[in-house]
Amino acid sequence: MKLEDYIRHIPGFPREGILFHDIMPMLQNAEALRYAVDELAEFARKREVDLVLGAEARGFILGAALAYALGVGFAAARKPGKLPWTVTRCEYDLEYGTDALEIHSDAIRPGQRVLIHDDLLATGGTAEAKIRLVEQAGGVVAGLAFLIELTDLQGRERLKGYEVFSLLQYEV
Repeated sequence: MKLEDYIRHIPGFPREGILFHDIMPMLQNAEALRYAVDELAEFARKREVDLVLGAEARGFILGAALAYALGVGFAAARKPGKLPWTVTRCEYDLEYGTDALEIHSDAIRPGQRVLIHDDLLATGGTAEAKIRLVEQAGGVVAGLAFLIELTDLQGRERLKGYEVFSLLQYEV
């Protein structure tokens, strides 16, 4: 399957100079969605994961489907103030400031093998924050799986020492 046929490219969104890779057409097509989840699951199965950690918001969509396909649980990494219980927080730098992610304090048990998932790997800052959240909880990062990787931004370099997989690669 040519999965890239189901990714819409929108110049100037969310701001001028950005080329947004919209996964919604892929999600709307049952065959493309199934293919994407199956390919991500193929990578994950070899890593014997216990849990998938997905980031807000598009990382929830495929992340939950991926956890279902693997027969494991799903944990959510959310923006501050979105989770209703005790949380663990990790702040990280962006190109234009700082941001933070939070998980429930009991989302990851010590020793659990966690697959970190998101729809996009750009600079690696969000992925790095999720790695820190997993490791602070005593979990083991079993790998990182992305739908799309923007290769020119060298996020993979920032994640050295971890297994990184992406289905589609684009230059910026």
